[in-house]
Amino acid sequence: MAPTFRFPAIILFAAAAAAVTLSGCAYLPTSGPSTKEVEQSALPAAANAIQIVEVDDAVTRRLLAQRKLYSFSEMLGDAVSVTHKVGNGDVLEVSIWEAPPATLFGVGTLDARGTVSGVRATVLPEQVVNSEGYISVPFAGRIPAAGKTLQAIEADVVKRLTGKANQPEALVRLTRNSSSSVTVVGEVTHSIRVPITPSNERLLDVLAAADGVKQPVNKTTIQVTRGRNVYSLPLDTIIRDPLQNVRMQAGDVVTAMFQPLSFTALGATGKNEEINFEAQGITLAQALARAGGLQDSRSDAKGVFIFRFEPADALKWPRQPVMSTPDGMVPVIYRIDLRNPASFFVMQSFAINNKDLLYVTNAPAVELQKFLNVVFSVAYPVLTVVQVTK
Repeated sequence: MAPTFRFPAIILFAAAAAAVTLSGCAYLPTSGPSTKEVEQSALPAAANAIQIVEVDDAVTRRLLAQRKLYSFSEMLGDAVSVTHKVGNGDVLEVSIWEAPPATLFGVGTLDARGTVSGVRATVLPEQVVNSEGYISVPFAGRIPAAGKTLQAIEADVVKRLTGKANQPEALVRLTRNSSSSVTVVGEVTHSIRVPITPSNERLLDVLAAADGVKQPVNKTTIQVTRGRNVYSLPLDTIIRDPLQNVRMQAGDVVTAMFQPLSFTALGATGKNEEINFEAQGITLAQALARAGGLQDSRSDAKGVFIFRFEPADALKWPRQPVMSTPDGMVPVIYRIDLRNPASFFVMQSFAINNKDLLYVTNAPAVELQKFLNVVFSVAYPVLTVVQVTK
C-alpha cells in the first residue's frame, strides 16, 4: 500500500495565503478606486494627471461667487424701456378731425350762435406699416412711421393736412404691436408673443400671459435670450427673489425648460444610482443625505470625492499645466474629509452641479477584511481535507 503524505495544516494555509497575497489583491471585488488610488491619479507622473482640490471654506466661497455672476438682475439689468416706437409690421389706426365748414373727411355745421355742431372724427381703415416703414393717409400721402413715436406720426399727419383741411387734428393708435414684443416658448401652457406696453412688462408678467409653465416650478429653468446672449436661472429663484423678475425688452425670447438635474452616487453610500434634484440646486450635505449617507460598515469618511468638469478659470489649480478637454474644461476631483467636524459646515455651502459624480471609497479595514475572506475561503477547504485524512 502506497504511503500517504499529509502536510501540516499550517503549511497549506501559508501556501494559500501567499498565493492570494501575490496575485489575489488585484482581483478582489471592489466598487471603485481606493482613496490612495484616487490620490495617485493626481501625481505628475501619472498619465493624464487630474487636479485634486481639498474642499474648504475658501474654495466653496470662490465657486459660489462664480454662480452669482449669472443672475438676471446683473446680466440683464432692470432698466425701463424707452418710449415705444412704431416698427415694420405694426398695425395703426388713424383718426382725423377738422373744423367746419370746409371738410375733407368729416361733416360739421355751425348753428345760429356760431358754434360747431355735429363734428365727428373720420376713422381711417387700419393699415400695416409696410416693409419700407410707411403708411398712407388720404390728402397727406405716404407718412413715414417706422422708428417714430405715435405723437411724432400725429404731428406729421397734421402738418401734411394743414392748408388742405380746416384746422385738422389727428390721433394715431397702435392696434396691434408686432415689432415690440417678447416671445415665450418651451414648457408653457401656450406659446405666445407678448407685446411690450408702456407698463414695462416683467418676466413673470409674460409667463403669466402664456398661462404659466406646465412643469413643477422647482424643476423648471427659465432661459432669456437677448441679442446674442443667453442667460438661465431657476424659476423658483425668480419667484423668491424679486430682483430677478427683470423688465423685458423688445425682441427678448423667454424659454421655459424642463431639464431635471441629477448627480450620480457611487461607492460606499446608502444607494448607488442617479439622483435627480431641483433646478435651484442642492448642497453636498443634501446630496449625501439623498444618497443614503455613508455606510458605517465600509465607508472611509476621509474618502468623499466629487468628480466634475470645471472651467479653466474656476480656481487656482494646485499645479500647472492642467489637463483639459477640447472645450477648455478641467477635470477636477474635489475631496472633503468628514472626520473633520468643520467639514460639516463647509458641505452645507458646497453646491452640487448637474452631472456631478459623488464617490465614497471603502475604508482600508474593509479591503483587509475582503482579503482575509478570500484567504479563508481558500484555506478552509484545504484544512478540512487535511483533518479528514488524518
